[in-house]
Amino acid sequence: MSMLRYLLIQIRDADDSIRQQEIGCFAQALECPEEAIRVFDLLSQPLTEMHLDGIDMVMIGGAGRYSATSDASWIHVAMDSLRLLLESERPTFASCWGFQALARAAGGGVAHDLEHAELGTHQLQLTEAGRSDPIFSQLPETFDVYMGHEDRVTQLPPRTTLLASNDRVAQQAFRFDGLPVYCTQFHPELTLETLMQRIEAYPEYCERIAQIPFDIFRRQCHAASQSETLLKLFRNHFLGE
Repeated sequence: MSMLRYLLIQIRDADDSIRQQEIGCFAQALECPEEAIRVFDLLSQPLTEMHLDGIDMVMIGGAGRYSATSDASWIHVAMDSLRLLLESERPTFASCWGFQALARAAGGGVAHDLEHAELGTHQLQLTEAGRSDPIFSQLPETFDVYMGHEDRVTQLPPRTTLLASNDRVAQQAFRFDGLPVYCTQFHPELTLETLMQRIEAYPEYCERIAQIPFDIFRRQCHAASQSETLLKLFRNHFLGE
């Protein structure tokens, strides 16, 4: 494959140890060199068409300690930036915070809901639309994923299609109809090893969500290798092998 150019939109503080790790996670999932990934800091500036110039694929990942339900001034700039991204029709894959933020930017609902938070390895089921989707249909009807969220999408935006769900949180993955944009509550860019690194970096997640010591929590998690293929499936579908 010729060198594709990627843009990773990040929402992380400058001293966040996961900033660099996240770049490596996406590079590993896409099997591309890290230097093929340009990073854009959504906390410090608005996205413009100039930032998207020459970009083949955009990724939006997690956000460390920032919530898509925020009402701070930066979130309104971020929402405008994400609407510009959707208007650009660039192939875009959004996970976790990106899933929630794109839903909000496009008119969906997002809420902080600790009661339905998920952390670690969880199981999802494809919807009927997911079973016929060109990308998600390549996964088993029931598959495991890596999770780490306290916020959730309560209502999908207009002109979107639900692709995966479970009994705890109904909205787990969706696509924008007519656009090359897919969003997942889970993290297909992670592996079991990088998930553990992520949770160690944010120990408050384990305390609040799992409510058990990290050593016990670690033993309850297992690999979700099938979901690790999603980013490559997405890239190959929209940009070719």
